Amino acid sequence: MAFLSTSPASFQDELLPENSRLIGWAALVHGLGLDAPVRDPACVSSGHISGSQRREGLWRLFDKRYNPGVDPIAHIVFALRNETFDLLILKRAFDALGPEPLEAYIASAPTGVFARRLWFFYEEFTGQRLDIPDAASIAAIDALDPGDYITLDRPHLSQRHRVRDNLLGGKGFCPIVRRTEALQGFIARDLAHAAQETVGQTGAHLISRAASFMLLADSQASFAIEGERPPRNRLERWANAIKEAGKRPMNQTEIYRLHRILLGDDRFTSVGYRTAGVFLGERDHNQDPLPEFIGARPDDLPDMMLAWNTCNNRLRVTKVDAVIQAAVLAFGFVYIHPLEDGNGRLHRCLIHHVLAERKFAPAGMVFPVSSVMLDRIDEYRATLQAHSAPLMPFIDWRATPERNVEVLNDTSDLYRYFDATEAAEFLYACVQRTIETDLPKEIAYLRAHDDAERNIMNRVEMPDRLAKDFIMFVRQNKGHLSKARRTGAFARLADAEVAELEEIVQVAFADYSAAAYD
Repeated sequence: MAFLSTSPASFQDELLPENSRLIGWAALVHGLGLDAPVRDPACVSSGHISGSQRREGLWRLFDKRYNPGVDPIAHIVFALRNETFDLLILKRAFDALGPEPLEAYIASAPTGVFARRLWFFYEEFTGQRLDIPDAASIAAIDALDPGDYITLDRPHLSQRHRVRDNLLGGKGFCPIVRRTEALQGFIARDLAHAAQETVGQTGAHLISRAASFMLLADSQASFAIEGERPPRNRLERWANAIKEAGKRPMNQTEIYRLHRILLGDDRFTSVGYRTAGVFLGERDHNQDPLPEFIGARPDDLPDMMLAWNTCNNRLRVTKVDAVIQAAVLAFGFVYIHPLEDGNGRLHRCLIHHVLAERKFAPAGMVFPVSSVMLDRIDEYRATLQAHSAPLMPFIDWRATPERNVEVLNDTSDLYRYFDATEAAEFLYACVQRTIETDLPKEIAYLRAHDDAERNIMNRVEMPDRLAKDFIMFVRQNKGHLSKARRTGAFARLADAEVAELEEIVQVAFADYSAAAYD
């Protein structure tokens, strides 16, 4: 099959390095006309270069000896050997090529590692059986290299291909996570153990109060990320839902239950999976959509969410790291965007669900991950957009009479197959801060506050509420009660008493203020 007989001068609006041509995933996307972005494109030089490859701007430039020529299967094999695994491009290349080139390649090397991997991926993700007899009884190989990717610890063996299926998901929903140095570092910190140690060294009553404050902070931040300031009763209702995270299996019934709690009033927004398009972005002066992101087609949602839940059930009984599982499921959910409204808050709720169900978070404790995301809102949005923005050129849509969006092409693969590595790294950084900073900070604050309140009331008998107000006002004014606050009940205190109580607060919070929490 003639393939890439000529190479373009540019690809994805980027000029290729001089005297080079596309290779691997980029060659397949261009040569087969695939609707998929290439996030780290490669090209091959027409001559020799120092070393086997080097970076030239956007490009990974390979030495001429890597050139696979004009055979698309050879470009797939090159990509599997040398590039980050991209299931979206691989699936769409299979659809474009059909079975014959794969059958010829596999028949030429039926016991080869890459032949068996391609065979497995083709049949698993297209649902079509190649005209090839079952593999001989030879040593099994992994679908993905566990040294390079996060994979299942107990994979299912496909006897037909002699391939161990260690993928995180399946045909309907299959994210991948690269085993980066950053993720390896996070996993090595054993943050779940660190959280348990912090809790174990703290009294139950204090932990209960810290958990309540952190739960409220997370709930408030989750709404704030969406630009909302809900009434107190709605906030408390959502906080109570989060507090139950992990107690029920995650499935469509539970998603609908959480969605109903989140909405409260469902007269204007329907509970459950949406039946129309959804987008994020602005509107023009006619109120027509200007989308920056478009969710999956509503007709694809039932099958896609069933596959999402199958992935969840696959991961929840494995040793795959809990934070990575949370990232895969929560970010996969928000990319699909299955609800008419509330996708972001439910996406963050899913993080709590996984961490609680997998016993990563101490019992009764909700890490204020949303608070950290709010503090790092630009990084959070950049993480979301890093995946979604490159997909937009491959979504054909039109505005509807209701000023919504209608997707016109088949986009389901765009949401089924994605790289969740950046999302996992971002989420792990948020979890690290909650465990190593926010949890100890909250406990230290409560201890300091309790010491100050107890010593104030030992010095001057006053109601609890008044002592708490005194502490708050003194801390707000850098250790002193302001003149404006020397009114009402505090006017009854002598100046010497005020000075003594101020010192009590200052001493109680000295270590807390000196610590590197902020």
